[in-house]
Amino acid sequence: MTSQIPVTSQIPAPNGRRALITGITGQDGSYLAEFLVEKGYRVFGVVRRSSSEKFERIEAVRDRVELLHADLLDQSSLNRAMAQAQPHEVYNLAAQSFVPTSWSEPVLTAQFTAVGVTRMLEAVRQVAPDARFYQASSSEMYGQVRETPQTESTPFHPRSPYGVAKAYGHYITVNYRESYGMYASSGILFNHESPRRGLEFVTRKITHGAARIKVGLATSISLGNLDAQRDWGFAGDYVRAMWLMLQADQPDDFVVATGTTHTVRECCEIAFGRLGLDWQKHVKLDPALVRPAEVDLLLGDASKAEQRLGWVPSVSFRGLIEMMADADYATLAGRAAAHAR
Repeated sequence: MTSQIPVTSQIPAPNGRRALITGITGQDGSYLAEFLVEKGYRVFGVVRRSSSEKFERIEAVRDRVELLHADLLDQSSLNRAMAQAQPHEVYNLAAQSFVPTSWSEPVLTAQFTAVGVTRMLEAVRQVAPDARFYQASSSEMYGQVRETPQTESTPFHPRSPYGVAKAYGHYITVNYRESYGMYASSGILFNHESPRRGLEFVTRKITHGAARIKVGLATSISLGNLDAQRDWGFAGDYVRAMWLMLQADQPDDFVVATGTTHTVRECCEIAFGRLGLDWQKHVKLDPALVRPAEVDLLLGDASKAEQRLGWVPSVSFRGLIEMMADADYATLAGRAAAHAR
């Protein structure tokens, strides 16, 4: 797919609001773009200048968003994007977001996921100081948890370079809010998945792997720690929480989570069961896939978001995994049928 970006400067915005999204081509960015377009926003998305940039996730709204070239590693490009968009709201979702990669590329992860937040805040402060800023923080900041469930006041003890970088991004956002009076909020998002999740993430690895086995393209998948527990929700629900945070009278930080926890094993049971398969016959354990420092249990308390923002999740864990398994199977079965013709 070509990386040519169309210039569409006359897209109407019925509500007069403009939003800038970094990471618009990712899972969360695509759902947020669709959500804001439906609300009448004029949406700008920041993308890196790359011949390999992929736009599949935003295909549904590609003709209704305006894409700008910028890079979290380059301050001047971010300032230019901010000047072009003149946004009322800025959503910083871009990051090196795959935890295992942060072990092999810790410095790059720090540049994008930590220092990149400072560059975004500086761009807002210098160019669009009245814009409301959202930072995508992460439950991985809790790491070796000090209490369960985790709330906004639970101390951080990150267990990966990614978690450390996210903690920096979180605190620098708080610092700019307190030092400069900026409207800057952070959403401490627990794991959130969807059919658009990258194949490297364990939930999608499981649902896609099960679908491949179902259509005869594979016989097994390899996984690491089946007992790791996470609080998994639906990405479409979580972007709604992001937007609600920037509509509040005052900026603040909010945990976004379902309040329930499930294991990787449960994910396997649901995904394979949905497709009529016995997961135990197809899942192989690979010690090489276990993290150097594992995070065993993450469970969020989103009562503050519920009370202050009126946010509650709408999709259950079972509904989420079945949605993903159905989508992966439909895609792979469709390709197989097309190939057979």
